[in-house]
Amino acid sequence: MARIAYVNGSYCDLRDAAVNIEDRGYQFSDGVYEVCEIRNGSLVDLPRHMARLKRSLGEIRIAMPMAEAALATVMHEVVRRNRIHYGLIYLQITRGVAHRDHAFPSPAVKPSLTVTAKGLNFERNQAIAAKGIAVITVPENRWPRVDIKSVSLLPNVLAKQQAKEQGAYEAWFVGPDGCVTEGSSSNAWIVTKSGTVVTRSAESGILPGITRAVLIEVLAALQIRLEERPFTPAEAHEAAEAFVTASTQIVMPVVKIDGKLIGTGSPGSIALKLRDHFHGFSTFS
Repeated sequence: MARIAYVNGSYCDLRDAAVNIEDRGYQFSDGVYEVCEIRNGSLVDLPRHMARLKRSLGEIRIAMPMAEAALATVMHEVVRRNRIHYGLIYLQITRGVAHRDHAFPSPAVKPSLTVTAKGLNFERNQAIAAKGIAVITVPENRWPRVDIKSVSLLPNVLAKQQAKEQGAYEAWFVGPDGCVTEGSSSNAWIVTKSGTVVTRSAESGILPGITRAVLIEVLAALQIRLEERPFTPAEAHEAAEAFVTASTQIVMPVVKIDGKLIGTGSPGSIALKLRDHFHGFSTFS
């Protein structure tokens, strides 16, 4: 079955989907995006994703291309047309099409909107979680506004590629203070030997992950202690467990960091418990 995309008001075959060469997303990475999990044919935690999308747009002064309810309708229709039971939906909004100039177009142009969706292999993701993943650490080299979900992801791409070339699944950025900020496409967590879950505060230096926010509610419900504070790679190496969170990974156990086994070298019980309970605290639409 052909994949269907939504591009600036029209549904079309993905093979025919295209944007103008002078779209500012292409020219300047002048845009933002969201990725939302599809589970049982429904969008997971859509209200939270919408809220973050609107915040990102506001931070770089791009208008919503349509009303929130209309945008949700488009997203659901893309899921329906692609007949996806389990997978992800990708939404991108850019400032629009204009002659190339660094300054914003004046008068403003209509924002560009594209939406795509694809199926994922649930059994494969479960198998990865059951085995656990390896992580490497790399120096933080991104712009300071990582709280904006911008399409400017070249440092993330290079970090992910470095991880792949070293046989790892993810890369954790380490800031000038020597502490882990977040992963190239995930938030970073450890579990101390006393059973306390630790992750960096979302006040600065990281993207406020949607999965991260839901997981904090899961931790509270399960009465698992949480500390929002920085941690170093050395502390992570000595942790009982580690894991990452992201919309398409949920809670993914980490069993090796920079070549060093974490805990027993197998997925930890707390990470697996959080993964099992996660969707009980999500919203579906």
